[in-house]
Amino acid sequence: MEYYSSSSSAIPQTNYRRLGLFVFVVVLHGLLFWALQSGLAKTLINKALGPMETKIIEEIKPEVEEPPPPPPKFQAPPPVFVDMPDVAITQEAPTATITATNEKPKVAPPPPKADVVIAPRQNPRRPNVGPEEMYPAMSKRLGEEGSVILLLTVDVEGKVTDAVVQTSSGFERLDEAATKEAKRSWRFLPGTINGKPSPMQMPMRVTFKIPK
Repeated sequence: MEYYSSSSSAIPQTNYRRLGLFVFVVVLHGLLFWALQSGLAKTLINKALGPMETKIIEEIKPEVEEPPPPPPKFQAPPPVFVDMPDVAITQEAPTATITATNEKPKVAPPPPKADVVIAPRQNPRRPNVGPEEMYPAMSKRLGEEGSVILLLTVDVEGKVTDAVVQTSSGFERLDEAATKEAKRSWRFLPGTINGKPSPMQMPMRVTFKIPK
């Protein structure tokens, strides 16, 4: 059988094809390397892409406002020195003046003496009528009792010129009996001021009481 001879002839043909492809690839790489070295590839690329335009864009700077000018410097005027004059203050010592006089010092007059006043009083030599003698009979029967105070006015002779009821006894009959008797018959030693008789007023109590 001849199966062995057909398979041995197919092997060399495959190897030749592989060898040819390898040689082609090596040659192609060599051409490309030469083109890069000689500038041919750059020329082809420039023709294919065409000329490239480049524009330079300037950076827009923000507008900065200028600061206002500084205010002018204020220079203070130089201080003014004023010479103060020397002032001397002198105080004169007071001078004491002594004047001799022959006048005697005035003596203040003594204060006036107080008046010596003596009120009217009963005369022991001539006693006045008492309540028993002037007691109204009707008041005794009715049992009226009480004390009346009279304000008497006594003149320089000791006579009673007026009699006024200051405090009532509570019974008009008793008050009237005492007033009438005082004006009618009572006498006193007159009052005096510094030893001289003088009209005066004096209170007098009259007590009416029924004896038991």
